[in-house]
Amino acid sequence: MSETIGRDEVIYVAKLARLDLTEEETTLFAAQLSSVIDHVAALRRLDTTGVRPTSHPLELSNVLREDVVVPSLDRDVVLASAPATEDGKFKVPSILGEAP
Repeated sequence: MSETIGRDEVIYVAKLARLDLTEEETTLFAAQLSSVIDHVAALRRLDTTGVRPTSHPLELSNVLREDVVVPSLDRDVVLASAPATEDGKFKVPSILGEAP
């Protein structure tokens, strides 16, 4: 069973999204959206009895790396390339008229 998205529906959604589509884009998107809906319908017909819901296809226990201190750039070298510094920090212009 194929669910077809018509040009009128594409034009309606494009208007809601404030998109200005050409005739070619309207026809193309109608076909593409129909294809997506057909694919979702095919997935809904699959028997998923006994299939555990997942949020990721692979088992993941901890994807974070260990927090390890490693050598970094020397502060003086980094600050030497800055246009302005003050008290060992980058000096930047104030914003929103805030006093320094």
